Amino acid sequence: MGKSHRRKAGGDQFDSSDADSVSSVSTGFSELTLANDTEYVNSQEFELEKYIDALYEKRFITLLSQYINSVKRGSTKEACLASRAIGLLAITIGAGSSAHEIMEESVSRLSQALMSGSDSLKKSSVLDCLALVTFVGANDLFETELSLKTMWQVIYPKSGPNVGPVKKLPPTVLAAAISAWSFLFTTVSSWKINPDNWKEEISFLSTLLEDNDRSVRIAAGEAISIFFELGILDQNEQVDTDSINHEDLKHGVLAYMQSMKAKILFKANELSVEAGGKGTDKKNLNDQRDLFQKILDYVQTGECPEISLKISNKHGFLRASTWTEIIQLNFLKRFLGRGFLKHSQDNELLHDIFDFARDNSESLSSKEKKISRTEGDKGRTQKMNKDRKLAQRSSVAHRCLLLKSYRTFYTGDGF
Repeated sequence: MGKSHRRKAGGDQFDSSDADSVSSVSTGFSELTLANDTEYVNSQEFELEKYIDALYEKRFITLLSQYINSVKRGSTKEACLASRAIGLLAITIGAGSSAHEIMEESVSRLSQALMSGSDSLKKSSVLDCLALVTFVGANDLFETELSLKTMWQVIYPKSGPNVGPVKKLPPTVLAAAISAWSFLFTTVSSWKINPDNWKEEISFLSTLLEDNDRSVRIAAGEAISIFFELGILDQNEQVDTDSINHEDLKHGVLAYMQSMKAKILFKANELSVEAGGKGTDKKNLNDQRDLFQKILDYVQTGECPEISLKISNKHGFLRASTWTEIIQLNFLKRFLGRGFLKHSQDNELLHDIFDFARDNSESLSSKEKKISRTEGDKGRTQKMNKDRKLAQRSSVAHRCLLLKSYRTFYTGDGF
């Protein structure tokens, strides 16, 4: 800091007025100096903050770069851990410019790692990572579609440039890969969709409903549920058929989708009532039956199943009431594992994605809790009665729907 030094003169050269004048000037000069010093300090602190921010950004990018290098060159275990770290980084930061920067820095390199390696477990981890960084960081449909295309080439190699023999993914890895692709695919609901762009995906997923592995059939069914919700198989207002210029081509696309819908519903009905055999995984069997029955109900009634998870007394419940939200919830639960509960409580990204309802039961009196339980029991009874009536109507409707599906599927009337 600067300090004023004045040369002292003889006392006989100053009277009292001069002393006052000097005092006044000295005070004014000190105030001016203090203001200048303060401005200087503030300026230096501002510069220091900028340097700290720049250092933080540099460390952030350096850390990301090290993770990416581990994905590209590390062992299988190292690559899997690094992929997970990048995904967690994106989820923790949340949507915004930083997340977009993560996506820009990592997408091309993750894509290279997917195409250059043959390790199935590594591919699965990288697919999860690519889905997450694009889900959080993408700004438009073009960026999302690039990642979807890359992921699809791993799931269905014939769609890519490879012409030689390709090693088939193990069933568990294929199921995880489809789940990751489906998770990212849920984001296309924000834009108008040209159904002609998704014919290959629908066709391949429909063949996977006949796969020998039940986990693959379930993953394919979840992906197909999004196509129903987006209206690609039903042609609702979300579908952009106007972008199909030629009328004959438009008619062909619509007829193709009707045919695929009939084929899928035919198979979904079989899977919803499949009998368990010796040595089968009963949990997966029940999950399969439940999923495909819900898909049939959704196509018939338009009502989507709802999931409600208790987060805590303070944070209440997390609710998913569309196929899109259910797919997103299932993927994030799988990826975050034990950390899902903490993220549900504190992570703003999850709060933006899902509907959270606060649990107010803790503030109720004993009498109010009893009334609430009674009303809840009454509501559940009414819902059960409604479900029974719906099931009865649905059974008849399903038979009609399936008869129509059989006729379309076997005779080609849909064309």
